[in-house]
Amino acid sequence: MRYKNLFTPVKIGSLTIKNRFAMAPMGPLGLSDSQGGFNQRGIDYYTERAKGGTGLIITGVTFSDGKVEPQSMPNCPNSTFNPVHFIRTSKEMTERVHAYGSKMFLMMSAGFGRVTIPTNLGEFPPVAPSAIPHRWLDKTCRPLTKEEIKSIVKSFGDGAYNAKRGGFDGVAIHAVHEGYLLDQFAISMFNQRDDEYGGSLENRLRFAREVVEEIKARCGQDFPVILRFSVKSMIKDWREGALPGEGFEEKGRDVEEGLEAAKLLVQYGYDALDTDVGTYDAWWWNHPPMYQEKGLYRPYCKMVKEAVDVPVLCAGRMDDPEMASASIENGDCDMISLGRPLLADPDYVNKLRAGRVCEIRPCISCQEGCMGRIQEYSMINCAVNPQAARERVTAYEPVVRDHRPELFEKAGHLGGNLIPGGAPEFKEDDLALAKWYEKQMELLNVPVRLNTEVTKEDVLAGGYDAVVVATGSAPKVFSLGDDGKVYTAAQVLTGEKDCGDETVVIGGGLVGCETALWLAQHGKKVTIVEALDKLLAVNGPLCHANKDMLERLVPYHGVKTVTSARVTGYADGVLTAVCGDEEKRIPCDSVILAVGYREEDSLYRELEFEVPEIYLLGDAKKVSNIMYAIWDAFEVANHI
Repeated sequence: MRYKNLFTPVKIGSLTIKNRFAMAPMGPLGLSDSQGGFNQRGIDYYTERAKGGTGLIITGVTFSDGKVEPQSMPNCPNSTFNPVHFIRTSKEMTERVHAYGSKMFLMMSAGFGRVTIPTNLGEFPPVAPSAIPHRWLDKTCRPLTKEEIKSIVKSFGDGAYNAKRGGFDGVAIHAVHEGYLLDQFAISMFNQRDDEYGGSLENRLRFAREVVEEIKARCGQDFPVILRFSVKSMIKDWREGALPGEGFEEKGRDVEEGLEAAKLLVQYGYDALDTDVGTYDAWWWNHPPMYQEKGLYRPYCKMVKEAVDVPVLCAGRMDDPEMASASIENGDCDMISLGRPLLADPDYVNKLRAGRVCEIRPCISCQEGCMGRIQEYSMINCAVNPQAARERVTAYEPVVRDHRPELFEKAGHLGGNLIPGGAPEFKEDDLALAKWYEKQMELLNVPVRLNTEVTKEDVLAGGYDAVVVATGSAPKVFSLGDDGKVYTAAQVLTGEKDCGDETVVIGGGLVGCETALWLAQHGKKVTIVEALDKLLAVNGPLCHANKDMLERLVPYHGVKTVTSARVTGYADGVLTAVCGDEEKRIPCDSVILAVGYREEDSLYRELEFEVPEIYLLGDAKKVSNIMYAIWDAFEVANHI
């Protein structure tokens, strides 16, 4: 059996996990009911991942203390608000999870402190160890009192006791990680207290120590308690994070102190460390976009594993089974945590075990459906899997007639704009997604007619009961005078056109920035010219971690930017643009247009009143992102 070492058991404390896979904790927004229990949506969501073979299911963050931070995260379960109800709904869920041989841990939080998402804060003042700046807002946090700390510690004991009664096999503590409240106490930059909770490392870890001691006292020494732990903070300054490979002075927790903290935390009683790096000041580390390399935490996990004698879990774009297997073999970690990959495909583990790797739907690290929707809409979903966290309401409708779909594609391959979009190395999973769809067509025996441009007459002659028009979009183009060296981003990305050594990208949206970054990484001199006053001003990534990292990567890789500029022409190898009263002249070998796309819906308009049932989908309906193309198509197809 290939990857056999990923399917050997592992112990956390006295608990045996059937394989080396854990579902990483992800914000469970929308998975709770008004009484703080798990709603049916949440029960179905976690059960589906257990059914898919994952050995350990770790819930997203839940709360036990509702007094200090009443609005830390809405729609999340609370283990002490209504204990009887929480235990009842938990029991229903854990019994289903256990039926598949999986174990389940409840993640419990001390709070968010200075990193509380502004939309969730409401009128409540943010709290922290000390009077320090809030991460997002121009507010100073209120220091927690010792009485409040003791109250939170007690609530952990109460909540863990209720979790145990509800059938959970252990708890995961949130967290000396990512700059959450317990982490703020642990980091000297944030903790400026002069009482027993501040000063030395041992004092700064006292809060985390009291939490595990309280839980063990209430639930027994053999009840597993694991900790989400960041070994290094990656902080350059307040609200300023470091990029991969960047030299900087660590203002947060550096590796040396991180390893000492790991040893102390295990000494205090934590049974495993779920390890990563970063904080919300550098949150593209904890929530890595596609611009981060895969398996980015492995070196740090290995250092922790060599320092402690408890299991180490490693997440962070670990969906490559070769990488995962090698990480176990090389001693980088003991377990592989899959977060977003299990949103994309809840059956990841079972498919891998059965040797069906090519059938695993890839996560593309866009964070549109998960982190982005958590931030903006307080719900967790997945861009490429419309059923994630909606398993019951989007279950496949029974087909009452013989559906025989046929797919016609104008080009010589499937994928549309995924193909140029996936050209940069950091977008490789876009191409993997296109290949996944190709494989699905093959498995489902769907006839695919490539290099076939469909006309109105073809459709009418086919006698189809329903017609779905998804003819996509075309790049917007305009004349600049000398158009012989003016290309679209798609032409350059696919290699159809060579941009030369020095180029100007017109348009500082997502496509323009990613194209410029990719070219710069390949040694090109690139300038972005943008009409608005900043890059990614419109139609940027919904997840701010992606947006913030891309904004910083562009100048870091030497890409120049000219904003608030109106391009006036291109001639004799010089682009001219007007910025206010100033005319800029930019020498370049070519100009790349990345100014958006235009819907291609002409076939739909021709057929609109000619066939009995017709749908317009994807970019042909409205130019948007991949999530809505997939979601809309699923919604329509599931109800034809």
